[in-house]
This record gives sequence, structure tokens and C-alpha cells, in this order.
Amino acid sequence: MSRRRILCMLLVCSTSVLFHSTCGDQNPSLSTVSFDQGFNPLYGEDNILPYENNNSVQISMDERTSSGFHSKLMYSNGYFQTSLKLPENYTAGVVVTFYACNSHKYPFHRDEIDFEFLGHIHGQKWLLQTNFYGNGSTNRGREERYDLWFDPSEDFHNYGILWTQNRITYYVDHVPIRHVKRVDSMGGDFPSKEMSLYGTIWNGSNWATGGGRHKLDLTYGPFVAKYSGFVLNGCPFNHHTQTITISGCNNSNLDDLTREETAELHIFRRKWITYSYCYDFKRYAVPLPECVFNSDEFRHLQHFDPWTFGSGK
Repeated sequence: MSRRRILCMLLVCSTSVLFHSTCGDQNPSLSTVSFDQGFNPLYGEDNILPYENNNSVQISMDERTSSGFHSKLMYSNGYFQTSLKLPENYTAGVVVTFYACNSHKYPFHRDEIDFEFLGHIHGQKWLLQTNFYGNGSTNRGREERYDLWFDPSEDFHNYGILWTQNRITYYVDHVPIRHVKRVDSMGGDFPSKEMSLYGTIWNGSNWATGGGRHKLDLTYGPFVAKYSGFVLNGCPFNHHTQTITISGCNNSNLDDLTREETAELHIFRRKWITYSYCYDFKRYAVPLPECVFNSDEFRHLQHFDPWTFGSGK
């Protein structure tokens, strides 16, 4: 997916605030913010090290603590992106994230849209997991997992979330890898409340690598994740007035993928997806309402994991 497409499909209002360029430009670029402009430490402050004149940040986990940061503002809809380089070497049990959430404001009814990178043992690769839920619907997990066509610990790659009132689309290097359209029968399960953006690194030994079979080994630490190129092209939420601060900001002019994006999405998913709740009939005998059956994806998953996906539609 092109950057021009992301810009043009987002929010019509306030392009002077949210974007460096407009849809009429031939070579638009996403507007980035520095780490200190957009974020504050969340925890493990000693392990949070801004660099490149505070434009970028590295966070780490060692024997003392893990760490993380959060956005200064909350947002209602928008496009959010970071360029991320994951820890190298043996990283079993290590979880690195970039996600939107509002658990601090709505602890019992929280929304979340996330990227989670699940650490690996020698000879295996990082796995990428996406998930979302709304209004505290954590009992209905909507996880998907993927291999990637590159090693995310060797260099920086872009990870983006486009969230509108009617869609969630996840991007890796501007390629759509997951596209969810809201349907009425989802009810409150679709994220709808204002959220903050987060980046964290933490110990997920009980589940992250091999279903928890491989645990964190701190002798390979410290584990360092580097973030840069922050894009916060969203609708800021005013805590005092409980309203969006830019009039009309929730208006989006497109809630569907283009033909080109749809082709990119299908190519990615037929090759790289390793798990989807939509095809896990042992978990959900009746797929959740937003699921759209794709026979090519299903055959790929059956071949990849016949135990989980080996029986019927």
C-alpha cells in the first residue's frame, strides 16, 4: 500500500495539523513526531533511552525491570505507525509491542488494537501476533499470528494501525496484513472508545514462545527494542470536555481496501499467516461475526497446522 493512499483515505479535516502533505501531492509523506513530543515513560524509566535528539527511543528488559512508554494524548480513530527494530539473538519469552489501549481509563471495559512480537529460540523466527477487542471482551480472543518475509531484528520495519469507526487494518511496511470490517452483530466488541498508544517490552514466558514451553533466559539480555518514525495521525481527545478536539475528525472517506491493497492482503495471508481464530473451529464452532471465510487461507492453514485446522468448515 502506498503512503499516498494512507494519507488520502484518512481524515479529511485538519491536514495542516496531521499531515505534512495533502492528497494532491505527488509524493506525500506521513507526518512524524519525535519521541519526546508524542510520548512519556510508562514504567522502567531507567531502561528507556531516547536518542537521535529525542526523535527515537530504545527500551529494554534486564534482570531488574522491563519498560514501556505511552502517548501523551488519547485518540479517537486515526493512523498510527512506528518503525521498530526487535532484539537480536535468543529471545524466548520476550514480548515487544506497539498497540492502542485505554485500560487506564476503562479498566473493566477496555478497548485494544495491538501488534505483539513473540520471541524465539535458536533456529526459529520471531512471530507477529495481532489482536483486538472492545468493551472488555477479552473472553473472545481474536488473535492472528504470522511469519514475516524478513528478520525484524536485523533492521527497522514499519508497523501501522488504521482505525476508523468501521474498520481496523494492520500494515507491515505499508502492506495490509489484516483487515477487519465492523458489522453490527459485533456490538461492543469493536473498539470504539478513545485510546492511547503504547510501546512495551516484557516477560511473556508463560505463553509467548512455543505456548510457554520456552522461557526467558536473562543470560542473553539485556533485550533491547528500538522505536523510531512515530506517526500519530489521529483525532486527539480532550479530557476536560470529553470530546474530540478537532471538529469532524472522525469522518473517514473510505472504509474499504482498494483492489491493489486487496491483492496485497491476499498474497500475504496465503503465504505467511500461521493462525487465525476465524478458522479455529475447535475454539469457535461458529465463527465470530466479522469473520469472512477464504478457502485459500483455510487450505494454507490446514497444510501449516493440520491438528488445529484439519477438520471442517
